[in-house]
Amino acid sequence: MTETATAGLFLGQSAEGNIPEREILLWNRANRHGIIAGATGTGKTVTLQIMAEGFSAMGVPVFCADVKGDLSGISQPGSPNEKLLARAADMGLALTPAAAPTVFWDLYGEKGHPVRATVSEIGPLLMARMLDLNEVQEGVLTVAFHVADKEGLLMLDLDDLRSVLTYVAEDSARIGREVGHVAPASIAAIQRSLLQLEQQGGEAFFGEPALRLEDMIRVGIDGRGQVNVLDATRLMSSPRLYGAFLLWLLSELFEQLPEVGDPEKPRLVFFFDEAHLLFRDAPRPLLEKVEQVVRLIRSKGVGVYFVTQNPADIPDSVLAQLGNRIQHALRAYTPSEQRGLKSAGDSFRANSNFNTGEAIQALGTGEALVSTLDVKGAPRVVTRTLIRPPDSRLGPATAAERAAVMAASPVRGVYDTRIDRESAEEMLAERHAAREPEPKPRTQPAEKPKAPRRSTRQPPLEALTKSVLRTAGSTLTRELIRGVLGGLRRR
Repeated sequence: MTETATAGLFLGQSAEGNIPEREILLWNRANRHGIIAGATGTGKTVTLQIMAEGFSAMGVPVFCADVKGDLSGISQPGSPNEKLLARAADMGLALTPAAAPTVFWDLYGEKGHPVRATVSEIGPLLMARMLDLNEVQEGVLTVAFHVADKEGLLMLDLDDLRSVLTYVAEDSARIGREVGHVAPASIAAIQRSLLQLEQQGGEAFFGEPALRLEDMIRVGIDGRGQVNVLDATRLMSSPRLYGAFLLWLLSELFEQLPEVGDPEKPRLVFFFDEAHLLFRDAPRPLLEKVEQVVRLIRSKGVGVYFVTQNPADIPDSVLAQLGNRIQHALRAYTPSEQRGLKSAGDSFRANSNFNTGEAIQALGTGEALVSTLDVKGAPRVVTRTLIRPPDSRLGPATAAERAAVMAASPVRGVYDTRIDRESAEEMLAERHAAREPEPKPRTQPAEKPKAPRRSTRQPPLEALTKSVLRTAGSTLTRELIRGVLGGLRRR
């Protein structure tokens, strides 16, 4: 792909008019963000692939998520079929099979290098999103982060967060006086959500060594940008974790990269596949954060491209900031889908040669409506475009090919082994042990002296006395009875 010879990335060729035109995405407008939309099976992944190839060839690193596993083929040279060769010939394009310099990543460490972040780096807002907490529970979680920061409790993994929550619950009276009431029921609910996140495999994401952005923003000695492919085939079963992770990565880029204004080409291009998962049921504070990051990260030289089925999946406040638009076919069978179709058509600068809404439904696989920004930053008139074929493979890489790519990776061995250093869990355990007094050794209680056993034998004097008394008593009794009976007889 000879992208360096042009002013922009070659997307494809216009399919209308007598003189077909090349549709390009200007390098110095690529950081103005964009969207790739379309129904399943209409060619979104191929469009993402040719864009990633083009940016890489221009020396721009790329990050993208591989949701279905198909995008892993970018790491292998292509073998185009007759149909692709014919399309390339119609465009005056000579396909040169080539692989992009690829690094595979995976939150679970199964199909790529592990990606980790610490709990402290994620922060309470995104952690609450991962745990699906309500407003009250999110407030309690924020208190836990506040206490950890104030008392120097480093939270690296989920065990650290769990220990801090237990500490807050045990000391809730004091903490409540300082920052507000902490309900034990909320602590218990957060603990249960943590357990669910662990059962989904989320614990693998939290810990050290944490990802360093410079390991993603690499340019090789051949001048090509590194293509970072996140394997998300398993991650998609935990959509909140997926969305929160990608937003965290965007936030880290925003916070760490310096301002560059409008560069001649982006410093990094970020593709956010299945973007609707980020916005589905998202609370207002999270939406505001997304809007802020997308609006401001442009000046850091980062271009963000959302990949989704329908532009209606993205809030208007974010959609308004996406200047470069590629729309594949949409189907409209329900009233809701028809409204989405109309919204998609209205988002383009109209072309007098066709009705945009009707054209979106008539597009074939590998076709798209394209509108990019011109040199002044204004959107071009939408055109019906045949997307160019990629130089890399269409379809997934095999397990052996993936393993070979990982073996040659520039970050091989950097993240593969987890590090467990002293953090909140150990610190709180030490505090707890220091507060408890050492137990005294237990001794057997001394036996009380037994009282001497009293003899049942009577001494001689005592026996004589009792005998005399018994005799006297018997005599007196007999005399009384006789006196009474004698008197009766005399009568």
